[in-house]
Amino acid sequence: MSSIMVQGTSSGAGKTTVSALLCRHFALRGFKVAPFKASNLSLNSFVTARGEEMGISQAYQAWACGREPEGDMNPILLKPRGNGSCQVVLAGRPYADVARGRDVDREVLREAVRTSFQRLVKANDVVVIEGSGSPAEVNLRQDEIANMATAEMAGSPVVLVGDIERGGVFAGLYGTYALLEERHKRLVKAFLINRFRGDESILESGISRMEELLGVPSLGVLPFADLKFPAEDSLDMGRGQGGLVKGQDVRKGWLANLDELYEMSMEQLDYATIDKIAFS
Repeated sequence: MSSIMVQGTSSGAGKTTVSALLCRHFALRGFKVAPFKASNLSLNSFVTARGEEMGISQAYQAWACGREPEGDMNPILLKPRGNGSCQVVLAGRPYADVARGRDVDREVLREAVRTSFQRLVKANDVVVIEGSGSPAEVNLRQDEIANMATAEMAGSPVVLVGDIERGGVFAGLYGTYALLEERHKRLVKAFLINRFRGDESILESGISRMEELLGVPSLGVLPFADLKFPAEDSLDMGRGQGGLVKGQDVRKGWLANLDELYEMSMEQLDYATIDKIAFS
């Protein structure tokens, strides 16, 4: 296995955190590991030592691997500018400003993804790939780049993550799987449930039913944890994720400037706690 991919039943399901935990897991076991996300939609970015701009989530996933972030880890970064427009950052550099109703050549984007991923695969033992949003957005399937298109390109097994904190996790898991094309269903090799509070035994019958319906095993249940990871956007801040930095509530600041505070936030990471949560 040269890669593994984490996809979710929705935005905010925990793909970023689970990917970071896998990065840490493989790195602690002596593998050379790199994170990868084909396309990121976020204002909260990080600038590498080479001056390449990338999503903050892949930066801290790189730190979980014990290495410095590289632009290839996030070849496409979309930065919303309001009124339906965004800036497209390609391979770490500003590429185009896209206005409402206009688009960038999809083949240019796909080639950037392929090129970055191939470089990472050649230079590493394992590449941990994070998906974007949900792979079951049937209205966007034709132009999709960051989920099953990436999994196919990489030949990567997919782990599907469902968030039980919001409720409806079994419907989310099965519904997502059911809406996938048949060739993409074959890429899904396992699922897991994230952010559970309480006695896991009450989930046993539901998990067994999901294993029957999806035809793949459960990897288990991750407990709810208020990990102080930086958030890609405002979605996770309601949970407190990335909200407190040295006792101050950064949610009151401007979102576009939060990257200035991430270095302080990362000082609070407790890898012993992360390892215990993920692998005990």
